[in-house]
Amino acid sequence: MNRIGFGAMRLPQTGEALIPDAVPRDREQAIGVLRRAVELGVNHIDTAAFYFSPLRSANELINRALAPYRDDLVIATKVGPGRDRSGEWEDHARTPERLRAQVEENLRQLGRDHLDVVNLRIVGPDSIAERFGALAELREAGLIRHLGLSNITPAHLAEARAIAPVVCVQNMYGIGMRPDQDAFVRACGEQGIAFVPFYAVAGSGRQGGATASEPEEILAVARAHRVAPAQVRIAWTLRRGPHVLAIPGTGDPAHLESNVAAGGLRLTDDDLTLLEAAHHRMG
Repeated sequence: MNRIGFGAMRLPQTGEALIPDAVPRDREQAIGVLRRAVELGVNHIDTAAFYFSPLRSANELINRALAPYRDDLVIATKVGPGRDRSGEWEDHARTPERLRAQVEENLRQLGRDHLDVVNLRIVGPDSIAERFGALAELREAGLIRHLGLSNITPAHLAEARAIAPVVCVQNMYGIGMRPDQDAFVRACGEQGIAFVPFYAVAGSGRQGGATASEPEEILAVARAHRVAPAQVRIAWTLRRGPHVLAIPGTGDPAHLESNVAAGGLRLTDDDLTLLEAAHHRMG
């Protein structure tokens, strides 16, 4: 699997994602971005049934653009959070029945008979045994091939691994964001688990997207390589270890090309020293 994937959160709308009154993106543009991503070598797409705007669903756009799916294309989705038809957030799913319904919703929207990867999205420190166990049963039934976790602690990971294999962890992480996660990132690699950071480019902007201001260290490295700051952030992410993947998301064709090109950016030791200092100073 190529280490630079594609995050579908921003695909259904322009501007801020995951809000009730999001402005839908042009359908043909979104479909074109997905097809171009695959042309550029992307074979890992991160999505969820709750990624939608008033007129657009990320899953259904993926289905329309890419089905029938290539054998090497991995589609990872997540369950746990939910949004009603108006786009408002509902209580997070805490019952096996609700999780199964979310898995079936993803299957229907994507037009598949199984899901490659399903990440259980966690909110809070509560035990995940019942919820993860429910997904493990769906994995045994053949509806899910692999299981992952999102927004978790090391304790959650240990609890889940006692129930079923975990192939990936998705946590918020990037330059200047959650330096306390550094040890956990390394630990995932030691356990043979992929680490897939979210908001690695957006940073503090989160679902609103990257902000206009960047720390001087990132700007200096960007100037030295004649690249965009977002490319520096992606390249830094990939240098955290061979088990770390990137899932930058966009609905803009030019941004897509830039994001994928960041995989070829080679940061020097001096660059990394400068960026590491920024990482800990900002965090």
